Amino acid sequence: MEQLVRPDHSGRVTPRGPRVRLSKAAAPYLLSLPAGFWLVALFLVPLIVMLSLSLQRCNFGTGACVMTWHWGEFWQQLSLYHTQFATSIYFAGAATVIDLVVSFPIAYWIAFHGGAKKNFFLLMLLVPFFVSFVIRTVVWEFILSDQGIVLGNLKHAHLLPQSFHVLATGYAVVAGLAYNYLPFTALPLYVAIERIDKSVLDAAYDLYASKREAFLRVILPLTIPGLFAAFLLTFIPALGDYVNQQILGGTNDTMIGTVIQNKFLTYFDYAGGSALSAVLMAIALIGIFAYARVLGSRTIEEYL
Repeated sequence: MEQLVRPDHSGRVTPRGPRVRLSKAAAPYLLSLPAGFWLVALFLVPLIVMLSLSLQRCNFGTGACVMTWHWGEFWQQLSLYHTQFATSIYFAGAATVIDLVVSFPIAYWIAFHGGAKKNFFLLMLLVPFFVSFVIRTVVWEFILSDQGIVLGNLKHAHLLPQSFHVLATGYAVVAGLAYNYLPFTALPLYVAIERIDKSVLDAAYDLYASKREAFLRVILPLTIPGLFAAFLLTFIPALGDYVNQQILGGTNDTMIGTVIQNKFLTYFDYAGGSALSAVLMAIALIGIFAYARVLGSRTIEEYL
């Protein structure tokens, strides 16, 4: 490859010094400093503080904490609130399954039949979620109230008994979780379905596959990574949610997120709240590691 040489050029190439090589080697690290600082300050430091508090004994009156290395705090808190953990797993799992069932046809239709208006349909799917999380949950409370726009009209039409109610039950909590975390399911599913090569479907139809067989043997297997990613991205935040339970639920269906909030803000039991948070985080990590083991750790990044 020819290079233009200035007339006053001596013909000798000046070797690059160590400073140039050092600056090029350090450039990626310098560019990653803002993100690294953000992760250290807002993720790593709070995580270390939380794990440290879970091994301390705190005086509620003075607020002073002493490191005791009491590892039994984790098992003690888990044994005290195992019912709330089971309730949280049940509610989060039910809401995630509902979101998968509802989101898959929507994502499938947008990906295959949306045409040039795919971005518009995706925007319409996300517009309701631009409103505050708490406001949307309060509106859901109004919709599900005993004399609300839905149940009230059904009761006036004598289609439901007057004693029928949904609020303060687990059904209301699951409905709120499913509604609030719907985008976390729909978007990964859409990305997974959108990446399917249409020629693969044409080949299936050329081999006399029906639409049902093409869906079960071509589309569904190719979207399994997206299904797992959608499950994790929905289940994990729903597992620690406490807003839906406090607004829509009752005292008999307390989730572990509500217990953790009360530990920190009501009872000032920082050690117990930190231990419960660590156990909850461990449950979430088990799910992530299981996902990485089954489908590979890089697959989930492709659907974020």
